[in-house]
Formats: sequence, structure tokens, C-alpha cells
Amino acid sequence: MVRFHIQPDSDIPASSQLYSQIRFAIASRQYPPGHRLPSTRQLAMETGLHRNTISKVYRQLEEDGIVDAQAGSGIYVRAQGDEGGNAKGRSPSPIMDQHPEAHKLVQRSLDELLGQGCSLTQARELFLAEIDWRLRCSARVLVTVPTQDIGVGELMVQELEQALNIPVQLVPMEELAQVLDQARSGTVVTSRYFIGEAEAIASPKSVRVIPIDIYDYAQEIQKLLKLPKDSCLGLVSLSPGILRASEVIVYSLRGESLLIMTAQAHDTYRLNAIVRSAQTIFSFDQASCGAVKAAVSVARDDLIRAPNLICCDNYIGAKSISLLKRELGLE
Repeated sequence: MVRFHIQPDSDIPASSQLYSQIRFAIASRQYPPGHRLPSTRQLAMETGLHRNTISKVYRQLEEDGIVDAQAGSGIYVRAQGDEGGNAKGRSPSPIMDQHPEAHKLVQRSLDELLGQGCSLTQARELFLAEIDWRLRCSARVLVTVPTQDIGVGELMVQELEQALNIPVQLVPMEELAQVLDQARSGTVVTSRYFIGEAEAIASPKSVRVIPIDIYDYAQEIQKLLKLPKDSCLGLVSLSPGILRASEVIVYSLRGESLLIMTAQAHDTYRLNAIVRSAQTIFSFDQASCGAVKAAVSVARDDLIRAPNLICCDNYIGAKSISLLKRELGLE
């Protein structure tokens, strides 16, 4: 069960702390599509926040397209991209117009087959029209993220190319519309953090968007909770976006009991400062892990004790990789 922790004396507003933690829970699929979020009463009891503050956070999540509010029922995580079988923006064929419910049934049935391990090739004879469309889209895979978080995109491309064994193109969100205008076939892949912006650009062009789930860092969080009070923790990543989110979440979990230092992998000055000061360093990607190891090696003669380095192997969740392979017809 996801637990939320709020530091009331922080300079970071309590609503921002809660918003960041809920976004992380959704992006890492701890709260999957269709999951009902805790009621404002439940969260008020858990976090100590006023219910009006929690309602404000939920309204912001709804405005950002992350959740849907259902009157009399609750707040639910919104199904995004192509995961709900809804290929937004696709031009309907006469058959779809004549039999709209039958087409929805085909989509649901195909998703169920994929979930059970059936490949697209095996399902081709049963769902020829749907399969042909998906295979055509799978000929080109584009990863998109905002320019300011291009480091996240680099991580995603590295992991997807290794896992899928196909070329993957990184496209800044600001250039996505222009790229899709030149060649409309393909599949756009992005993190759930950026799914709303990607859908707004790709769906009108009949290009599907598939959100991927990030790793939930459950093991790393458990290690974080066990760190001694007043110790120094270093956070290192290629992405400034990952560093911003992780710093807020770490602070929400441990408050001022830890001194937190952050650095991008290419920032030699800040990285060396972390190596010399931190007792523990979390590296959020393999490239950053290599940079930290190199910095430790250079500074080894000046260190009384080398920091404990915890390297995160993946940014993308393993289940999400498996599902993406099936969606692209690679299994």
C-alpha cells in the first residue's frame, strides 16, 4: 500500500509534496489505470493535511489529465495513450462506422490476448484490420520528452534500444509535431509524467501514444528509510527532472534528517563535491553510475571512507517493457 509523508515545516508547500508523491505513484504504476485514489478523508488522516488542501491537489491532477473524478464514486487514475484500446485520432473505416461496438470488442479482445502472451502474428487472422494498423505504427518508435528533461529521454532510448533490439529515435516534445508531419506512421513512447503533452500533439495526427511505467524504486526507498540521521545523501542522474522529483520525495520521506546534495552526471564540480561529502550516493542510471565510480576513483586518496554507491539498473519498469514488446509485435 502506498504511504504518503508530508513535512509540515518545509519550504516546499504541503500540496506540492503530496502532488509529487501521487504523480510518482501513478508514473511507477503503484497506482495503475482505473485505480481509485484514497478519499480526502483517508489522506487527511494519513498525512495530517486539511481536506481542502487534498481536494486542491486532486483538482490539479484532474486539470493535468492524470485522474478522472466520478461524482459519487471517487477519483480514479486515468487510462492514457493507447493502453485503454482507444486509438485517438484514427480515421474510422466504414466497417467501424457500421459496427462501433464490434470494433470496441475487437480492441478489448486483442488487449486481453496480448496480456495472456499471444503475439500479434498469432492474432493476425482474427483481428486483421487492427493488427495491420498496429504493425504499421510499430515500424517507427519515437521517444519524446520536453527539452528541459532530455536526460530522461536519453535514458529511455538507451533502455528501449537494448530491450527491444530496434532503433529508437529521441524527439524533443517541442519538435514532435514537425517530425510527425513529415512521417505520420509510428508509435510515440513517453513516460506517464509527459503523456498529456504527447497525446495532445500525436493524437490529432492519427499517431498512437504508449505511456511507459517507470521503475518504482521500492528497494532504494527502503534503504533510504534506514539511513542514519544527519547523514549526507547524494543524488546523481543524467536528468534534472529526475533530480527535482527525487529530491522532493526524499525530503517528504525523511525531512531535514538528511542533508541532500544533487548533481547531473556531467557536472564535474558538483559531482566531486558529492563524492567528498556524501556517505551514500544514489545513482539513477548506468551512465551516472559510471561517472560516480570514476569520480570516486580520482578522489580515493583524499577520502577517509568511500561513499556507499547504490546504482539503479533501470528507469523503465520491467512489466512495461514486456507489454511494449507485445504492442510492437516483437514477441
